[in-house]
Order: sequence, then structure tokens, then C-alpha cells
Amino acid sequence: MSPRMKRTGGGTAAGANGIESIVPEENTLGIVVGRAGRAVVGTARRLTRPGSPHRASLGTTFLGFGAAVVVGLRSVYGLTEFLGSWGDYPQPVIALLAWIVLLTSFAAVIVIERVVGDRLPAWGFGIFLAGLGAAVALDVTATWGFGDLGGHATAAAVAGMGMLLIVTLRGRAEVITATAVLAIVLIAAVFLGTPVTAANWPDQVYLIAGTVLPAVIGIAIVEGFREMVQTELDRSLVQSTVSAPRFAVGMLASEELARLDLAAEELLDGVAEGRTNLPLSPRSASVAASLATELRLHLIEGRRETWLYHAVSESELLGRAVTLIDKSGLAGLLDAAQRDGLLAATWLLVNDTTKATARSLTIEIGPVVGGASTIEGKISVPIVLTSSGVPRNRVDPSIWDALGRVGRYSDSTQDSSLRVDIDCLVDNPAEH
Repeated sequence: MSPRMKRTGGGTAAGANGIESIVPEENTLGIVVGRAGRAVVGTARRLTRPGSPHRASLGTTFLGFGAAVVVGLRSVYGLTEFLGSWGDYPQPVIALLAWIVLLTSFAAVIVIERVVGDRLPAWGFGIFLAGLGAAVALDVTATWGFGDLGGHATAAAVAGMGMLLIVTLRGRAEVITATAVLAIVLIAAVFLGTPVTAANWPDQVYLIAGTVLPAVIGIAIVEGFREMVQTELDRSLVQSTVSAPRFAVGMLASEELARLDLAAEELLDGVAEGRTNLPLSPRSASVAASLATELRLHLIEGRRETWLYHAVSESELLGRAVTLIDKSGLAGLLDAAQRDGLLAATWLLVNDTTKATARSLTIEIGPVVGGASTIEGKISVPIVLTSSGVPRNRVDPSIWDALGRVGRYSDSTQDSSLRVDIDCLVDNPAEH
């Protein structure tokens, strides 16, 4: 094994990510080493995923701040409503105590979140639920004599809105369970202490809806936001394959390549510094042979797998929805603009959430028909996209723009499936 490497400037140049910038020669160990650094960064990005549901992450902290503002405004409105009818309460002190307990619980959540670090531990969650339960119990007691819980309960009505404070800090199941228990308690209190009539039933419905809907809407927003961010992270990672060579080692091989790179450099450095005597000992020779075999296998893989293969296989979303048929590796012939257009169209077709069946796409590339060249130095590569469950009139216009960057295309529909035939002109590899 006699790999050759050229380092920029006669030495080691640190890249933007702290990884040595290595300019590899063709068909050498440098090919693997050079891609290893980029692949490590790619894998690190791939590991960026929404955090635990017990911790705010990926921008949900800002959603939590917005929720706190909404809860604060609702609390001011409810407190003003309570103080305006102070004289009507048979037991106003108990109702005031309910508000004190409720606002203290809200403040405790905000303080614990800031002190602990954008998360709410189990003990903090327990304190919050206990405070909410005590506030609701006190408010129901204070308004029981009215015989109209929905029309006079103020602190209890705001308690459900308070669930918005924890939708980014606790798990979805925990928030739903707590909200359901609170709703059941209020429903029971309404039926036991309030004679429901045509005049007061809207107030009762408002009380229950104000308890359930804020948490449900908040969970839907947070979960949708996290899914959107995860999808964009996945797409950003896959987008890096657009500039890859025609055949290349995938990013998921980064850990293995980094290990092989380190072992190979240690062996070569030992020989160069004289720490390893020549000829190599049987043990060192065995290690060198093993490294050479593993590197050769990776290089062989890199000569069979195209950028599109890695884009599909290494994407969490595309890997589940896209079937790629490219036996001759013709996807590697596309230039950067054509790759970007094909990848963008693929993402838009797969990520169409209007119908569940839209998440299915088949990409078939080739074979090249003899004599199909229409321009000197170019060959025509046929590409067929078949997406099931996507009506022609429901296709996003940006998909057609993306396909136009790939080449001339025609579309048709059959059995609720959209078929797009693309005539993609690429440089003839035989002339390069």
C-alpha cells in the first residue's frame, strides 16, 4: 500500500470546520481521507434532531415565549373580570386565593425553566399540576353558590390556557393527559353544580372549550414546527450531494472512513519517522493488509454508487418514499443545476402532505438509447418519475420549474398516478 497525498501549502491547512484540507490525487488513499472530513461534518449535521419532548429545542423556545405572552394576556383579562365582579362573590377571598395560587404556578414554571435551562423536570411539572389543581378547586368552591360555573369561574377558565406554558417542555402524552383530567373535573363540576339552561349553556361550553382547545392547538403547532424543522434539516443534508462526484462514498460511511484514515496515517507516520522498521513485522504487515482491503472495498463502493443513490438512501424521508432504478449510474452524469432541479422536484413530490398516498415516488433513469444524441458532445438520458396518488391539477407549480432545470419533459396521468418523462441532455462521458 503506497498511497500518495498532496497537502495544500506543503503542510496541513485547517478547513472551516477544523478538519484538515487535503487535496487528494486520483485513485489514492487521499480520495477516502479527503471525503472523510466532509463526511464527518455531514454525519454531525444528520444527528441534529429535535430533542427530547422534555426539553425545548430547535427554536421551540421562541414558541414557548409566545405561549407565555398569550397566557399572560389571558390572565390579565381573567383577573380584571374577577376584580370587576368582586362584590358579587359570596366568598371573594377564596376566589382571590385561587388567583394567587394560579399565578404563582405560572411564575414557578417560567422561573424553573430559566434556571434549569429550557426544560421542566418532573418535580417542576408536579408542582405546576398541583398548583393548577389547587387553583381550580378553590375557584370552583368560591363560585359554587352562583349555580353557574361557566359564567363566573375565572381562575379555573384560565387554568386550561396555562397548559400552553408546558407544551414545549413536556411530552405530548403528558400534556394531553393533564388537560383531559382538568376537563373531566370541570365537566363534572358543571353537571353537579350548574343547572344547564338555554340561557347559560354557552358559558359552560366556553369554559370547557377554553380548557381543552389551547393545549390541543399548542401541541399541534409545536409538533408541526418540529416536523418542519427536521424535514428541512434532512433536506439540507441531502442537498450536499448535488456537488458530489459522479460516483462517491456516502456520508454515512464517515465514521468508518475516519477510523481507517487515523489507522493509515499512524502506520505511515511510523514508517516515515523510523518508529516502524522495514520490512514490516508480521503483525504490522497484517494491519496494513487489513487497512488496504477495507479501503479498497470503500473505493469500490464509491465507484458504483451515485450522488442520487446517497441522497435517497441517506435521507430519512426520501429513503421511505422513493424507489430509485439506475442500474448504469447515469444520474452521476447530470450537472449541478440538473441535479438540484431533480432533487428539488423529488422533495416536493414526496413531501406533498395533501394526501397520504402522495408519499410514494419511483425514479427510473436510463437506459440510453443508441443514436439519441441531439447535440454534439451530448447524450440524451431518459428519466421517468412516477408518483402515485398525485392528481395533475394538485401538483405544485414549483415542481414544474424544478423539472424544467433537468431537461425537456412531458407529463401524463394514469390510475391516479402522475408520470413525468424527462429528456435530459448531459455531457458525453466518452468525450471527456
